[in-house]
Amino acid sequence: MPQHFNMTQIEASLVEQGLSPADNGTVEMIVCRPDHGERLVLEQAEFDLITGLLGDNWQARGNRDMPDGSANPDAQIAIMNSRTIHALTQDRSVWPLAGDQLFLDLDLSADNLPPGQRLAIGSVILEVTALPHNGCGKFNERFGSDATKLVNSREGRAARRRGINTRIVQAGKIRVGDRVTKL
Repeated sequence: MPQHFNMTQIEASLVEQGLSPADNGTVEMIVCRPDHGERLVLEQAEFDLITGLLGDNWQARGNRDMPDGSANPDAQIAIMNSRTIHALTQDRSVWPLAGDQLFLDLDLSADNLPPGQRLAIGSVILEVTALPHNGCGKFNERFGSDATKLVNSREGRAARRRGINTRIVQAGKIRVGDRVTKL
């Protein structure tokens, strides 16, 4: 399990790193989840309108909150800010445990990316959905109670420290290092 940092350490790291750009961000990591508990870090990935990130288990896993148990299209691609995950665990190899498929150096705040905002990344276009992305029991276990308190606090939710949910509106490919642009 990764080292758990306390609130003072996390907040100091966030201050030290400074703010992510509001536009023209960067793809820092792509993670595929082929099966429960499995993570593959990719240099590039293909994104499909129906199945999501190819090779990922999003569609097959489904969602217990959907009436029929199917995958929630509003949570097709989960994104987390790379500076936030770095503050929570300074070991880059641990980032995939968060469960997100994309880690971006981009301001994910509600003010910067309201629901409906579209992002061009590589040849893919994603749309931010209104579905909240909150720290859960698994997140708490993996990153610690202070990390969960930070991402679930009022300020953490406004800044979307835990991340955002998106849906694919244009299929294509994304590579690590690709520019992320608001449309």
